[in-house]
Amino acid sequence: MKYSLQNIILEIHNKEEKILSQSKGLIDEAYEITLYLQDLLFSVKKLITEEGFKNDAEEIHFFRTIKPQILGKLIYYNKVYRIETTCPVSNGKMYYSYFSSQLTNLKREYVEHICNSDFYRYYRSGRTDRDHTYFKRGNINYHDGLNSIVFEIDSAFSTFFDYKTARIIANELLYSYLLTKINPDEDPDVILQKPESSKDVFWTDSKNALIELVYALYASRAISHGKIGIRKISLMFQIVFRIPLGDLHHAFHRMKTRTGSRTAFLDQLKISLEDYVDKDL
Repeated sequence: MKYSLQNIILEIHNKEEKILSQSKGLIDEAYEITLYLQDLLFSVKKLITEEGFKNDAEEIHFFRTIKPQILGKLIYYNKVYRIETTCPVSNGKMYYSYFSSQLTNLKREYVEHICNSDFYRYYRSGRTDRDHTYFKRGNINYHDGLNSIVFEIDSAFSTFFDYKTARIIANELLYSYLLTKINPDEDPDVILQKPESSKDVFWTDSKNALIELVYALYASRAISHGKIGIRKISLMFQIVFRIPLGDLHHAFHRMKTRTGSRTAFLDQLKISLEDYVDKDL
């Protein structure tokens, strides 16, 4: 097939970085990326319809991993566009209340439609033993009392569970986005993640060094099999070290164009670890 996982993920990532680096504002950025992802999904659908799959493994790989990445981000950016264009004010109590209500709605949807399902537990555990059931077309079991959207999907381009996977991805991205819109000090969920025992833990290198580390972990898919977004990873570090990282995408763009090594901090980490290991020999 023309598209491999690596090519598609890299293509989406590069397109996001290109659009976000232009500093058009979140509304314009979300709108432009939504249109791009919609066109990409249409192109991939056309390719699948015309060429099909070489074998079951390729089909499962596509519906478990590739399509949910496209559709999940499409759902996410479209939702961000809708949220931003209906926001009543740019700051203040009404602003905070608006995004807090959006976060409450997201949590309610997560509880009611996602986290209590057998499929969610299957997907989150990283299991693959039922992939032939979940990610091959033609296996929808209507006795399970599925959501009515199953009747609207194109059975030639969906297993239904690829859509559920996309919703999981989108919800995680939306959760991270909404948390960044709310003052972390006033959000009870974030406060719970900031125990008193960690108040002496703080970052002593530069912000750029921490951003470099965040992107390295994201690019390597070392956290949660790569199923969480860059904003969520960065948020965890911001909470742990109590340090605001600001605009990640612009910082990353500067990192890409910096003179000398683009991975200066990671290079230094490698040297420091090797020196530490040598001392113990």
